[in-house]
Amino acid sequence: MNTEQAERMKSGHGFIAALDQSGGSTPKALRLYGIKDDSYSNETEMFDLVHAMRERIVTSPAFSGDKILGAILFERTMDRDFAGQPAADYLWETKHVIPFLKIDKGLHEETNGVQLMKPNPGLDDLLARAKSAHIFGTKMRSVIQSANVVGIAQIVAQQFEIARQIAAAGLVPIIEPEVNISAPDKAASEEILFDEITKHLAVEPFPLPVMFKLTIPSVDDLYAPLVANPAVLRVVALSGGYSREEANERLARNHGLIASFSRALTEGLSVSQSDEEFNSMLASSIDSIYQASLT
Repeated sequence: MNTEQAERMKSGHGFIAALDQSGGSTPKALRLYGIKDDSYSNETEMFDLVHAMRERIVTSPAFSGDKILGAILFERTMDRDFAGQPAADYLWETKHVIPFLKIDKGLHEETNGVQLMKPNPGLDDLLARAKSAHIFGTKMRSVIQSANVVGIAQIVAQQFEIARQIAAAGLVPIIEPEVNISAPDKAASEEILFDEITKHLAVEPFPLPVMFKLTIPSVDDLYAPLVANPAVLRVVALSGGYSREEANERLARNHGLIASFSRALTEGLSVSQSDEEFNSMLASSIDSIYQASLT
């Protein structure tokens, strides 16, 4: 673990940019950016287009360590360059932004009100590649659809089990059990989730600190004890489908929670914008998310 990066993540001001759309979510991200499905004919062309979008974002003057602490990359992005430099090295050496990697392989169908992560048999090899590429930490997502005690316990157990494997490889795990913002019992789901996380943290020490990426809770400051836990490096929030304005408003009411937004970060950006328009829109987005992350 890079101690300079760890200290920056622990005490720095800013937020994490989530630039990790994978195969399933990339077409939607491209459509929102103004690139239609018929603009590409295969997966390779699709990923070339989304990489160009990501490169335009991270090389923008608006994207810097002044307001952005970290960025989460998709595996294919880690293997490519930004401005002629390996992606993770560009982020840290040029922008002073800490690189993370999305490592999950998608979700199972819903069972017991949750969607667990699919098996990841190549994880050890991926973690070794990430370490060699100077990645600081990882992110893995599963989803809670309803307040099912059994299912939520399963999700947290799976996340912690894989997090131990990640920490053993020398990387800081971001545990992300997302609660669906449309769930009718969202608040109850979050209470159960908080209790399960608290139980696991009490009995499962890690060789490295852990992080959490959680849906902005319905009850303000629900996760304040996690923010204060010395074993937790940082607690970050996903926007979960809220508009940027609503996500920022909700985030600002949760002290110590910082953003890790994806769609809310890129909202309003378009492939047809001039560089001046693009950079201005991105700067405005980054500033609003940064301000909401300061509370």
